[in-house]
Amino acid sequence: MYSKKLTDNIKGELENLKSAGKLKVEREIEGLQGPEVSIAGKSVLMFGSNNYLGLANHPEIMKAAEQSLKTHGYGLSSVRFISGTQTIHRELEQKLAAFLGVEDAILYSTNFMANLGFFASIVNEGFGATEWKDAIYSDALNHASIIDAFKLCNRERLEKRIYPHKDLAALRAMLDEDKAKDIRNKIIVTDGVFSMEGDTADLAALVGIADEYGALLFVDDAHAVGVLGATGSGTPEYCGVHGRIDVLSGTFGKALGGAIGGYIAGKKELTEFLRQKSRTYMFSNSVPPVVVDASMRALELLKEDPTILTRARDNAAYFRAGLEKLGFEVLSGSHPIVPLMLGDAKKTQEMSKQLLAEGLYVVGLWFPVVPEGAARLRFQISAAHTHEHLDRALAIVEKVGKSMGVIN
Repeated sequence: MYSKKLTDNIKGELENLKSAGKLKVEREIEGLQGPEVSIAGKSVLMFGSNNYLGLANHPEIMKAAEQSLKTHGYGLSSVRFISGTQTIHRELEQKLAAFLGVEDAILYSTNFMANLGFFASIVNEGFGATEWKDAIYSDALNHASIIDAFKLCNRERLEKRIYPHKDLAALRAMLDEDKAKDIRNKIIVTDGVFSMEGDTADLAALVGIADEYGALLFVDDAHAVGVLGATGSGTPEYCGVHGRIDVLSGTFGKALGGAIGGYIAGKKELTEFLRQKSRTYMFSNSVPPVVVDASMRALELLKEDPTILTRARDNAAYFRAGLEKLGFEVLSGSHPIVPLMLGDAKKTQEMSKQLLAEGLYVVGLWFPVVPEGAARLRFQISAAHTHEHLDRALAIVEKVGKSMGVIN
């Protein structure tokens, strides 16, 4: 029988979240994702999606998915090593590896599962040894999937070190402190683009530090792949170290079509090891064929139409400058993530509600998603936005900001 005590505890926690203004609400979109969407029969501007390149409902992406449905079916009803690998799965992995400048790639159901699978597989594997200790040096603002990945690692085999956000001097101090310790693998872990801040890791410096200390560098590039760099291959290209990152993880669920599917990319030996040992790979269904073919089409579109990249960047710069001109506090950056800082969770939730009522969809974020007292509205800009969309959004933000006393 369902526990009454548990039910009461859950109800109490939900009430606490509601009274604190921290209860998240799922808004139901009717129809396609895009620069404008329909909610409860009303058209609103979409500024809360990871659809940075506008590919989520791009006609070429949808065409590729429709064709794949006819040739490769809806699903495979299997994990990869049993009967879930089609020729297109390996084709995507190889094309992705070439795009990222590495030897090979392995597909996962999601980027979250890719991160979980990598760290548990590496840290928990003895490779013939009976005693070992690995050390992980992780940026304080890394994604939740990285934080949760560490929880799957054997505590006796892992020394976890968290360095302040982008504080490379602190990272060096930790590595220096560990020089005398008997550590098998040292792994530096960072997001390429930090999803709540929109800022970028200094990968050039991190490559140098990893080389100096004999550490492996792991970069979760979920919010950058398809967005940053001359060809859109992500933060390594943007920072001038394309092909020099030991391990990359990422997703097709954001800029590259917006559906689902993640990956780990790096050396051939690593991907083959993960195929043999990674539980989140071996025991998860294969990525659906329609996603595989549509993802390959997304990679092709980046080559065929590089203006998609420039539109996303130009739109982000235009919108960021517009918010600053109105007097809002905006975190600096060049990524399409544009955080408008409000500090207070209740104020952030209320402003998000009022913006939606005026026809602008933007999500408020607060603790524990971001640090306490650092609540914000996270605007996400797309190549699909026109200047008319951007100007309309700025006008709505100005109106609501003035009515709430956020700006004068």
